[in-house]
Amino acid sequence: MTGSALVLGGGGVTGIAWEIGLLAGLLDAGVDLTTADLIVGTSAGSVVGAVVATGSDIEDLYRSQLEPPTNEIAARMTTAMLLRWGFAAVTSRSPERFRARVGALARRTRTVTPEERRRVIASRLPVHEWPNRRLVLTAVDADTGELQPFDRTSGVPLVDAVSASCAVPGVWPPVTINGREYIDGGVRSTANVDLAAGCDRIVVLAPIPKGGGPMPAVSAQVARLGDSARVAVVTPNPTARAAFGRNVLDPSRRGPSARAGRAQAADAAMAVHSIWSAA
Repeated sequence: MTGSALVLGGGGVTGIAWEIGLLAGLLDAGVDLTTADLIVGTSAGSVVGAVVATGSDIEDLYRSQLEPPTNEIAARMTTAMLLRWGFAAVTSRSPERFRARVGALARRTRTVTPEERRRVIASRLPVHEWPNRRLVLTAVDADTGELQPFDRTSGVPLVDAVSASCAVPGVWPPVTINGREYIDGGVRSTANVDLAAGCDRIVVLAPIPKGGGPMPAVSAQVARLGDSARVAVVTPNPTARAAFGRNVLDPSRRGPSARAGRAQAADAAMAVHSIWSAA
């Protein structure tokens, strides 16, 4: 498959805001990533991918990130949960086993109700129907640890697919779809760049580019694409990282993160344009 792909990685509410700010700033510079033939969204990127693919105006989305986050629920990943993730990573014999163990952790952790979390996700999406264009949202089967890509042929409501992709284990509840439970697609990879394989022009917006243990870094996934694609990866600059703060799940950091993304776009525009305009 030739064509262009926009890959949107995970990174909490600050990642959503930063990606939207970047898209708005790149549009200011004459680079329109919303024209991608394929959009791949993981976790925070599933929200941005869904709103972009369903035709939301980027400037309206940007302004919404500057408003008080009244529909969001503040959260954080605790140190204890991070340690449990780390123990699962170093003691699992395979990536799938690691992800299944994290899925089991998610089931045992008390969080908000699935209904409360779904309402938050639904409030982020102006349109709740799958678009006709190619949109792939990633989740992980909480029992088997297998990747589950959702698209409009999957027979799954868009809100449920985004909810599953955003179901950070230990923070938000797993999402039940057709009798199976799913957790955040970022447990496999923060961006799942490999799902864009076959496209010859790929731009990756990665709020969290690093990997660890069974979770490959974005750079490693890009390297595995080889010479078959031209790829530009945009990661947060120091100003953006400062805007995120220490907790990417803090809704109060949304506005600063969006502004940082828009400002960073000026520096990223040339590299992104060189990929996006290539024939």
